[in-house]
Amino acid sequence: MIIFPNAKINIGLNITERRPDGYHNLETVFYPIKINDVLEIIESDKLGFESSGLPIPGRMEDNLCVKAWHLLKKDHDIPPVKIHLHKHVPIGAGLGGGSANAAFFIRLMNQSFSLGLSVEQMQDYARILGADCAFFIESKPVFAYEKGDMFKPVDLDLSGYKIVLVMPPAHVSTSEAYRGVRPSPVKTSLQELVSLPLSEWKKYIKNDFEESVFKNHAIIRGVKSALYEAGALYASMSGSGASVFGIFEELPDLSGLETGNQVFYNI
Repeated sequence: MIIFPNAKINIGLNITERRPDGYHNLETVFYPIKINDVLEIIESDKLGFESSGLPIPGRMEDNLCVKAWHLLKKDHDIPPVKIHLHKHVPIGAGLGGGSANAAFFIRLMNQSFSLGLSVEQMQDYARILGADCAFFIESKPVFAYEKGDMFKPVDLDLSGYKIVLVMPPAHVSTSEAYRGVRPSPVKTSLQELVSLPLSEWKKYIKNDFEESVFKNHAIIRGVKSALYEAGALYASMSGSGASVFGIFEELPDLSGLETGNQVFYNI
């Protein structure tokens, strides 16, 4: 069976405090976008993983889909499967591609082998694999808090706008991004701020990673500036990664950005 894991963007990201377990509490709004990988599983005599498309670094044993299989195997009588992942979502971009693959793998296993898992049960498995992984079980707009793995519904529909995402030739590791932030409480929660008119977001909604990342990666800062120059109502880096998205009333002409950057239109 085949499924199509989608990416996400972060609308705002506030790092509010460091947790005793070494993680950080944060708040953000996850919004699904139409950039997809392709994930296929076939029952097999042994567990296997192969990929195509963008190269995936690391060992097979470290892939989140493989880890998800082992996690499910502890509680359910599931057979080995051959996993094929066609990678299209940029890696290290702050788009949640790896987390999406793991969550959609759980969904696909649940469907393929009639495991009878509820949304909540699938989310609990996903939380073990990554902080934003549980979001992709339902993949609908949410206000996320604590480690980014607890959710509240948010009334947000951007379908009337054009979203463009630019991935420059840069890589920002999660550890690098977190080293540059200083946690601080927020005065007004993002849960309230996203209800403002979109034209007001630029004034009030920020990504805490941008300040330090922009200092070290001028190319990413330049992409955000270019999106505003092209008429974006709001532009931001997504998550802790290198990609930057812009929200427009009409599709812009970004031909000047297409040299050296990967540009995704109308996502």
